[in-house]
Amino acid sequence: MFFFVFPFFFPFFIVSLHQLNTNLPMRRRLFILGMLVVGMGIVLTSCSEKKTKYVIGVSQCSEDIWRNWQNSEMKMETNFHEGVELRFAAALDDSKRQIQQIDSLVSSGINLLIVAPNQLTSVNPAIDRAYDMGIPVIVFERKTNSQKYTAFVSADNYEMGRQMGEYAASLLGGKGNIMEIVGLKGSSPADERSRGFDDALAAYPGIKVVTELQGDWTEPTAYQAVKSWKGDLNTIDLVFGHNDRSAIGARKAFIDRKARLPLFAGIDGLPGEDGGIQQVRDSLLDATYIYPTCGDKLLQLALDILDGKPYQKEVLLTSALVTRDNAKVLLLESNEVMRKAQNLEKLQQKASGYLHQLATQRTITLLALILIALLVLAMVLFYLYHRSKVSAQRERVVNNLWNMEIPEEVEDHLSKREESGARNENAPSADSAAEAPPLQTPNATSPENAPQKDEPLFIVHFKKVVEARLGNSDLSVDDLAAAMNLSRVQLYRKVKTISGSSPVELLRTARLNKGYQLLLTTGKNVSEVAYDVGFTAPSYFTKCFKDEFGVSPSDLQAK
Repeated sequence: MFFFVFPFFFPFFIVSLHQLNTNLPMRRRLFILGMLVVGMGIVLTSCSEKKTKYVIGVSQCSEDIWRNWQNSEMKMETNFHEGVELRFAAALDDSKRQIQQIDSLVSSGINLLIVAPNQLTSVNPAIDRAYDMGIPVIVFERKTNSQKYTAFVSADNYEMGRQMGEYAASLLGGKGNIMEIVGLKGSSPADERSRGFDDALAAYPGIKVVTELQGDWTEPTAYQAVKSWKGDLNTIDLVFGHNDRSAIGARKAFIDRKARLPLFAGIDGLPGEDGGIQQVRDSLLDATYIYPTCGDKLLQLALDILDGKPYQKEVLLTSALVTRDNAKVLLLESNEVMRKAQNLEKLQQKASGYLHQLATQRTITLLALILIALLVLAMVLFYLYHRSKVSAQRERVVNNLWNMEIPEEVEDHLSKREESGARNENAPSADSAAEAPPLQTPNATSPENAPQKDEPLFIVHFKKVVEARLGNSDLSVDDLAAAMNLSRVQLYRKVKTISGSSPVELLRTARLNKGYQLLLTTGKNVSEVAYDVGFTAPSYFTKCFKDEFGVSPSDLQAK
């Protein structure tokens, strides 16, 4: 972006520096400097475009293979949408921690919150606070009893439990004992899966749920619950875990207790190694139910909400039962999907590495540009400081020149000198002054190298010559040089050396100072004063006056 903007800014930069080098009032110079700084800011900010369009916070109630897969899907989906940043937090099945994490995500400045509540009611205060602050909230996978959410995404947990109950009944032939390992107490999936499972088994009086062991969705908890159960494991014909990890944990406990292995069923049906589909294929589980992660759809829903596009408030995900009859085919399909996803992830990592390298180079370039801009700005400020210092010195000299009193002895000397010069018929003219030696001031060896003590005399003489001719609008430097018995070049060098200004600049300053006095002390209007001090046009007098004093002549006269 910088390389497109800079060619347009560069001419403005050069012209501005040129203007700063001209004889402008300080107020106008400061305005030009301000424009330069603004221009540099525009150029530099063009190099640092804001990349992030939306920041989306994701609050997971836990951290496991299912949620890690879902997070990966969301990350992968961001590759197809520019300017999306994801911020993840995992509460590890701790409601208090999840409340703190949600509040932290909100305070970090997210645009939308995606949350899987740990329990039905415990996390509601944090969700409500986010919603009340105008942040859209998507609740997914687990329900909340609060109505303060923008959309809800989940599979039908009741239906999954019901179908798993029907399938268990068919495996058992309508008779047998079942051990149920429920999910985290107070979470909506645990309650709904349990109700669906019980409702399905109600039609089979020969099947009995002997025990319901409390779990929390993790394998170690299920393992410990089964290992600690006081009943006879050999009487159990089927174990239903509310997720695959619970079922696998129970299976390991049965093995450790050297009990007869019953049938095992779970829910999640994740693809990949150690996923539920592979466990069914390998006969570790007898059935599972696919609970789709759909991280890509979840992120797309979030972007539709943020972009103001139409969306469904209640999104129900489709799922399917996995048995040994279809596990092999489903696993082949899921592995192919995973292979392509892994290839995409590799491409994403390469792209991220390239973008990181590009961002580093851009940062270095930006820092270099900032350094250059600061150096340029420092040079400009130093230049203005130097110019203001020189201008202040020049102003003091000029003010002394036009405000000092002429001593009587100097006045007498100058009068005698002018009378002597008038009697001298061979005095050099303006045309021959450059060839003939000029009339020297007393004790002066040359106009250029006159001793310091002769400079006040020269200044006083020059002042008298100028003031005597202020009303002459045709007065030229040649006229002043002739009146001073100097050549034009000699006069310029002498005046420039002493005052820092040219004869023309001093003449204009003298006219403006005289005009200032006339406006304050006489009743003449602006035009009359302009003509009295040698300006041929009142408008030009007004312009020069305003540039010199910062006010117009009419404003001064009004005072």
